[in-house]
Amino acid sequence: MKAFHYSQRLLRRSRVLLILLAATGGAAAHDVSGSATLTSDYVWRGATQSQGDAAVQAGFKVAGQSGFYASAWGSSVEFVPQTHASSELDFSVGWGKQLSEHWALDANVLHYRYPSTAVDLNWTELNTTLTWKNTYWLSLAWSPEALGTTQDGLYSQIGARVPINEHLRMEMMAGYYTLQDAAGGGYAHGQLSAIWAITAPLELRVSTHATNHHARELFGDDFAGSRWEVALQGSF
Repeated sequence: MKAFHYSQRLLRRSRVLLILLAATGGAAAHDVSGSATLTSDYVWRGATQSQGDAAVQAGFKVAGQSGFYASAWGSSVEFVPQTHASSELDFSVGWGKQLSEHWALDANVLHYRYPSTAVDLNWTELNTTLTWKNTYWLSLAWSPEALGTTQDGLYSQIGARVPINEHLRMEMMAGYYTLQDAAGGGYAHGQLSAIWAITAPLELRVSTHATNHHARELFGDDFAGSRWEVALQGSF
């Protein structure tokens, strides 16, 4: 119950931030960006959200000069049959800005929604990312209702992006998800991606994912473990 009321407070604050962002429309210019993606597998924090099947994704973001922004993103999903989940909608409001020449900070409230499901899977998370030289990053995310349950969850990730040439870059990241009631306290995962900028605005991403055995114990062999993902994304 405590987690539910906390989530409701976060959502109310998110709506207030969204209203404030919209209210600045007459005073400051807004940047609008978006993307559409076709991927062979929707993998999130090391686990598939589509049971290894292809997924279609799209989203957009509106950002003000002050650094405040709002975004919406959606994807097709495929969970265990009894949930009847077929789509995911993510809504966030936050603030992101360069702190200095080399450091940048982003903080947001992110709400995950799964329409037309047989069970309540919706949940809310606080996220923050610190970036150095637009190359290395550290992210932390916390929720009192992690993965739509009543347990606390703290997710941490470190990553780096390495340009190979003007068209190709590599990205690598490692994460650990601490879950209150999980066997072993949580699970670890890693990801290595090669991203090829085909021609603006198209990018091709090839990724390999791996999790430790605790993830397989939590989600099952069909959802965790090792897997490949190929995604084509267009941005504007």
